[in-house]
Amino acid sequence: MTISNDSKSPPAVVLLSGGLDSTTTLAVAADRGFDVHALTVRYGQLHVVELEAARAVAKAFNVRRHLELDLDLRAIGGSALTDDLAVPKDRSDDEIGHGVPVTYVPARNTILLSLALAWAETLGSTDLFVGVSAVDYSGYPDCRPEFVRAFEGLANEATRLGVEGARFKVHAPLLRLDKAQTIELGLSLGVDYGLTWTCYDPAPSGRSCGRCDSCRLRLGGFARLDLTDPLAYEPGVGGADAAGG
Repeated sequence: MTISNDSKSPPAVVLLSGGLDSTTTLAVAADRGFDVHALTVRYGQLHVVELEAARAVAKAFNVRRHLELDLDLRAIGGSALTDDLAVPKDRSDDEIGHGVPVTYVPARNTILLSLALAWAETLGSTDLFVGVSAVDYSGYPDCRPEFVRAFEGLANEATRLGVEGARFKVHAPLLRLDKAQTIELGLSLGVDYGLTWTCYDPAPSGRSCGRCDSCRLRLGGFARLDLTDPLAYEPGVGGADAAGG
């Protein structure tokens, strides 16, 4: 799908990590007629392949602007995505759905949405898009509807636009969708999931591990739709290579 950059369309800022969820969310924003401005943050994540995926997605969708910001959260640490901590592997669905794992980056979505909010205000935009889901997720507190509502309230109280009467909206179109429903939605909007990246702990080969929570949720979504994930995984894990693709 290619976005039509119509200057008459209302601008929106979409948080784009390069992952399955944020890419689907970007497609939803475009389908709803917004002039998409994509924001990607290099926050010190250990694996830059997701940044490359974000660039590929932004290019494929021909977004109005793709802004990349640097904000190194490694100094804070506390997460396997930014620090030298082991990424959990081979967890059951029940384990994934309970507790907050070490892959949680402290206050990440609050920080990223705050940056999106700042950019939106300079654009005269009151629409923010974030690809959080409270269904198929790893127990992150900042993926819940309570968080989305709270940040929306903060946005309306913490900005010039808000105090002057404008109302910010935090769009979370995947909030009530599981991974299969998210993939189905994205495919209906023309998303090429081969451009995206999901794995928390890529193998030395550069392939997705297939064993971290993020890979397992993604693979489960494709499996429920009886589809093959276009990404390459390590041998013995479902994906394009396993299917002979």
